[in-house]
Amino acid sequence: MKPVVVGVGDCQLSSDPASILVTYALGSCIAVAIWDPVARVGGLLHFMLPESAQGTAQDAAAQPYRYADTGTPLLFRSAYQLGAEKRRLVVRLAGGAAVVNDGGLFNIGRRNYAAVRRILWQAGVMVHGEDVGGSVSRTVRMEVGSGRMIVRKPDEGEQELAAETPGRRPAEGWSKGGRQ
Repeated sequence: MKPVVVGVGDCQLSSDPASILVTYALGSCIAVAIWDPVARVGGLLHFMLPESAQGTAQDAAAQPYRYADTGTPLLFRSAYQLGAEKRRLVVRLAGGAAVVNDGGLFNIGRRNYAAVRRILWQAGVMVHGEDVGGSVSRTVRMEVGSGRMIVRKPDEGEQELAAETPGRRPAEGWSKGGRQ
């Protein structure tokens, strides 16, 4: 297996079934993982902020993956160029934690989550699994060949974030991982 590291404000895609896309230290940031089971194309985006308008125009143009509103569409378009099809994509989200206790002043994790859900909803893309919210950082690994997504949290170890049927989410909180 070949690990491909996705840095903060970065995105990687692969059609190599031996690749593993991995991103570390998801605090308030969000990882958007997509996988096409037919084309065997996987992609992982690690964005920091909800809107590119929060930075300078030069920054948004130079680092589009830093923002949900510019990075998410680029992730999908890049996957389509590798043969993925929107109707087949399995989409999962992780991150969006409140790792710094700012008394709820900025709520970057929550704002990131709301932004990416809005973007996906407007594009007609369903989310098949998520582990968002809470107060701990996460590491995410996605196996391109199988589409398995593993989320590791401190003191909880690793857990697979299975793809669920869209619209059938746990009754409470943001996700199976639990909102706090």
